[in-house]
Amino acid sequence: MFYIIGLGLGDPEDITVKGLNIIKQCERVYLESYTSVLCCGQEKLEEFYGRKLILADREMVEQRADDILEGAESISVAFLVVGDPFGATTHTDLMLRAKEKGIKTSIVHNASIMNAVGCCGLQLYHFGETVSIPYWDDSWKPDSFYDKIVANLKHGLHTLCLLDIKVKEPTLESLMKKKREYMPPRFMSVSEAADQLLQIVAKRSDEEAGVQPDQQNEHGLRENTLIVGLARVGHDTQQILACSLSEMRNVDLGPPLHSLIIPNGQLHPLEMEFLQQFAELKQQIL
Repeated sequence: MFYIIGLGLGDPEDITVKGLNIIKQCERVYLESYTSVLCCGQEKLEEFYGRKLILADREMVEQRADDILEGAESISVAFLVVGDPFGATTHTDLMLRAKEKGIKTSIVHNASIMNAVGCCGLQLYHFGETVSIPYWDDSWKPDSFYDKIVANLKHGLHTLCLLDIKVKEPTLESLMKKKREYMPPRFMSVSEAADQLLQIVAKRSDEEAGVQPDQQNEHGLRENTLIVGLARVGHDTQQILACSLSEMRNVDLGPPLHSLIIPNGQLHPLEMEFLQQFAELKQQIL
C-alpha cells in the first residue's frame, strides 16, 4: 500500500491519529521537502514519530518516483506532505503512477493553507481561483497571475496568493555541469510579493494611459487596494496584517511561510468586522 499523508501546518503534533498510526507501521517513510516546508524541521518530526524519514526533494519526486514506489505492492510505504496531500499536482502524479503499477493507494487528509486562510475572517466560499506568485529575475518576469486576480475581483471574489519558495534549486551554471550546485533556500515574503504586484500595477497603468476610460480595466489593483498578509498560519507565531498594497511593501512579518490575500471590493459586514482587528487603522477596512 502506498500512503500519502498530510501533516497539517504547524508542528509534529498536527498530524492526525490515523496518519501517525500508519507512519509507525510503514517500511519506508518519505518526507516531501519542496512544495512546502514545516518550520519545526525534519529532526523534530523524527523524534515525535520515533523513526527515521527519507527526505524527498524535487529531483527524487520528479525524476525517481519509481524508487519511492518500489515494493509498495507488497509492503507499506508512506509519503508525507506538509498541509494536505492534494495541495500540489505533484502528489496527484504520484497517485497515478502508483495506480499504473497496480499499487493500492490511500490518502490521509489534513489542514492546508487553502482552508486555514479563513483565520483572517474572510469567508472561504467567497474565494475564487488561487494564484501563485513566482520569484522574478532579470530575464523572467511573468505576470499572468495578475489577470486571474483581476478576474476574481470582477466576479466579487477574494484571491489567495501562494508565494514562491526555492528549496534545493540548482544554479543555472551547474545545470551545464555533471556536478549539481544549489542556490540557498529562499522564501518569498509578503513585502516582496507586494513589490512585484506594485510593479505590475505601474506597468498596466502606463499601458492604459492612452486608452479610453470605458476600455480601461476598472477591476485592477491600486496602490491603496486593501490586502491581507499572513505568516506562519497554524503556528504559535502566526501573524496577520491588513493594510494597503503600498504599505505591505514595507511590512516585515518575520520568518516564512507567507501568504497574501486580495479581498474583493465589497466585504460582507462580518468579514469587515473580523478583519478590522488585523488593521492598524479601522478606516483601512471601511
